[in-house]
Amino acid sequence: MNSTFARLAPWIFLVPAWIFTVTVSSATQAAEPDVLALWSDADLGISAETPSATEHDRGPNNRSLSNIQRPTLTVYHPDPQSNHGAALVVCPGGGYGGLAVDKEGHDVAKWFAKLGGTAGVLSYRVGGGPHQHPVPMNDARQAVALMRQNADQWSVSPDRVGIIGFSAGGHLASTIATDPATGVNFAALIYPVISMRDGVTHGGSKKNLLGAEPDTNLVAEMSRDEQVSPETCPTFLVHAGDDRAVLVENSLRFYRACIDHNVPVEMHLFPSGGHGFGMYRGERPVDQWPDLMHAWMGEQGLLKRQ
Repeated sequence: MNSTFARLAPWIFLVPAWIFTVTVSSATQAAEPDVLALWSDADLGISAETPSATEHDRGPNNRSLSNIQRPTLTVYHPDPQSNHGAALVVCPGGGYGGLAVDKEGHDVAKWFAKLGGTAGVLSYRVGGGPHQHPVPMNDARQAVALMRQNADQWSVSPDRVGIIGFSAGGHLASTIATDPATGVNFAALIYPVISMRDGVTHGGSKKNLLGAEPDTNLVAEMSRDEQVSPETCPTFLVHAGDDRAVLVENSLRFYRACIDHNVPVEMHLFPSGGHGFGMYRGERPVDQWPDLMHAWMGEQGLLKRQ
């Protein structure tokens, strides 16, 4: 056995094929979501005539957004009778060039709301150029702040606000998870980009976020495994070993850093699944990760009733 996997094996969960699938229907949401602007046009330096975003239809339930000029938080609410008070900011992926807003965004938020939580899909600014770092991080910080500012109105517990991200959105989520200024209470990183180091990172994400020739100090700062500290929030990780787009080494590095700093962490490493599986796409073992995350949240005490 590879020495790295041998050392990690006691804590990594290889999930058997017999775990059942729970199907989540988008029809379970009774109310329309709230759409909140993160910033005013004046804050953004744009005019009323500026288009908010460009939408791309890539097939059933697979829209993406690009050219995002007005970042928003689209908030799905649970049935008041099932509300447990936890909240989640959802960061879709897309290489910091666009956002896969359905399978890594709205589907995730609908699932979480059905389970009794409040979830907001973050449409953050991407595409490089004027939207390089720290723009996505500032959008994510503001989304978390909006969740907490509306805690009383939405019956959210301010001390149970988390963040989840996929691929490059996982990098953004890991940035917030390791950001003491934001102070989220838990994080879930799904096939995340973590490191900006050559040979590990996803090249497109790095270029879009940091530019073509980033300073070495910035590369280190935005390699978020290198920013884990004892104050980092409890974290749940999912990755497929055969992911060729974002190497599993990204998740392994974050996992090791959490272990080294005594941060509560759980990782599920699946032998297969590739990249971009998002929410509930079939009956493969990898498709069961939302059930595993739900169980983990229960064990962390995040699903207690208010």
